[in-house]
Amino acid sequence: MTNLAAGAVSAADPTLASFSPLVWWIIAIKVVVIFLFLLLFQILMIWAERRVIGRMQNRPGPNRWGPFGLLQPVADALKLPLKEDIVPRQVDKLLFFLAPILSAVPALISFAIIPVGPEVSIFGVHTPLQLTDFPVAVLLVLAMSSIAVYGIVLAGWSSTGPYSLLGGLRSSAQVISYEIAMGLSFVAVFLYAGTLSTTGIVNAQAHGWYVWELLPSFLIYVLTMVGETNRLPFDLPEGEGELVGGYNTEFSSMRFVLFYLAEYVNMLTVSALATTLFLGGWRAPWPLSLWSGANSGWYPIIWFLIKVALFEFGFIWLRGSLPRVRYDQLMALGWKILIPVSIIWLLLIATVRAWRYDTHSTAVYVVGGVVLAIIIVIAVSWDIAAERRASRAAGAESAAQEAGPEPGTPAAAPRGGRVTYRVPPLDLPHYHGVGVTDPSRPVPPPAGAAVGAGDSNGTKEVTGA
Repeated sequence: MTNLAAGAVSAADPTLASFSPLVWWIIAIKVVVIFLFLLLFQILMIWAERRVIGRMQNRPGPNRWGPFGLLQPVADALKLPLKEDIVPRQVDKLLFFLAPILSAVPALISFAIIPVGPEVSIFGVHTPLQLTDFPVAVLLVLAMSSIAVYGIVLAGWSSTGPYSLLGGLRSSAQVISYEIAMGLSFVAVFLYAGTLSTTGIVNAQAHGWYVWELLPSFLIYVLTMVGETNRLPFDLPEGEGELVGGYNTEFSSMRFVLFYLAEYVNMLTVSALATTLFLGGWRAPWPLSLWSGANSGWYPIIWFLIKVALFEFGFIWLRGSLPRVRYDQLMALGWKILIPVSIIWLLLIATVRAWRYDTHSTAVYVVGGVVLAIIIVIAVSWDIAAERRASRAAGAESAAQEAGPEPGTPAAAPRGGRVTYRVPPLDLPHYHGVGVTDPSRPVPPPAGAAVGAGDSNGTKEVTGA
């Protein structure tokens, strides 16, 4: 079965030629509609996230403002801009002002190349339900995500605070790690569709979605899109347990709103892109696709929104189910698993496509699948064995340290020559009462020391810091 766009396009399906000639007022209408759609969808997404997580945690969630709490996001949207806009004295004011804009604007631009429906008639003008398209449209999303990370990095840099700076550095490392795997997952789709145009990719899936033929690419993209959007369990750049608020610690009022908006718009964009690349875009699922009118007119918008809503529910489900991973686990997943598997899968796909064009045999897929399974099993087994060896070595070293060296025995070097980075124990003497006196038993001050009004009983202040 070939999925080349040339053999799959029907008379109602848009092509690149459908975007010319340009009608300025049609473009203006599309821009306004897309902007309002992004804002309204985020309001519904925030409400749904709170309600679903509340249900998962056995609590009601927002239920005061409006029916079922539907007006709670509206109340928040009215409250946040009225908050005091606090600008710390030591910040770089220019970068502090530009950082939220650099995060929000690319997120809004990325949705311009997403097709949400076929060609329809708007006030007598036939136009696709998409703002624009060009031969390398998918690369626009990667370019915009690369620019958006500058907003997070500059937010941390301009705040001149340790927590903000560490959050910005984490974000830059995370985007580099996961954007490589994301780009590699796209290449398999490009090889099958024969184009980088989003319109052409949707047309190429007229006879079958790529989620079935390119399942490893789909799974890799799903993991990378969670990492790209800094959502749990990959929200290390804003880990409140370690970095207070991360890169947006010093931001408030409308500046914080722009970061908040950028996160949820990015979630919508990557979900819509996953729908376009792997789930047939706006095309109806089976058995609805058997209906002749399912992929024409305005009905495809419904199928598109349902697919996107499923991805959004996945984001919510992950947030309510999984804890935050460690930073070394995050980096290991990107560099040691996703990128190598993506490269191996891509080489296999390219070989299979070239071989199949010559032999026209479906047995190639069977052989390729077996080879890929063997490679994955070997890689996973090797990684598990390495983790077990490291765990045993760490246990032996810890036991040796607890036992202590025998008299006259020199200290042993690290096993295998590896340097381990130890974390000091989160245990201070005053946790066990050392240096802290009982308030019921006043202790006289040392001779010659003046007794203040606040320490007449000799009790020391314990802050836990």
